[in-house]
Amino acid sequence: MRSRQQGEILARLLGDPELEASVTDIAAMLGLPISSVHREIERAQAAGIVTSRKIGNVRLVRANTDSPYYRGLADVLVRAFGPPHVLAEVLADVDGIDAAYVYGSWAARWSEDGGTRPVADIDVLVLGSPDRDRLYAALSAAEERLGRPVQDAVRPAGWIDDGTGSFHATVVSRPLVQIDLGQG
Repeated sequence: MRSRQQGEILARLLGDPELEASVTDIAAMLGLPISSVHREIERAQAAGIVTSRKIGNVRLVRANTDSPYYRGLADVLVRAFGPPHVLAEVLADVDGIDAAYVYGSWAARWSEDGGTRPVADIDVLVLGSPDRDRLYAALSAAEERLGRPVQDAVRPAGWIDDGTGSFHATVVSRPLVQIDLGQG
């Protein structure tokens, strides 16, 4: 990918082939500038990866599932750029979660410092008191979509601010990627 923004946009669109969204909505979902999203959508459409249609002044964009590149590219993009979104989808309906974060090697690579460790799994910190059966079922679904193990650590709601010990010190001293549980 040319940029992380390009990867995020394409992972979001190709990872959900039913999604049809405006450029403005895509920018809002991902917290990206509209101009950047517009530019990346133009490139993706020229390459045949996405399609768009206009309704009035609104341009709606979706994955081009007829592209010969769709399936392979969708799998790669979701695995590389999709963990926060995939985890948001599967965790949104699990009661008792106050917050959730990706930490560890994937979060380090996602952050500006880039990280150096290979990403073998996705580490998820879940804060609150979730139903463990529903949590593990949700994380199993995420593993299926992400093509790698998802390892969880469940801690009380205030653990980020109030926790102690070496695990706490390690987690809070390294990059954390918040999972938007309202995004589901």
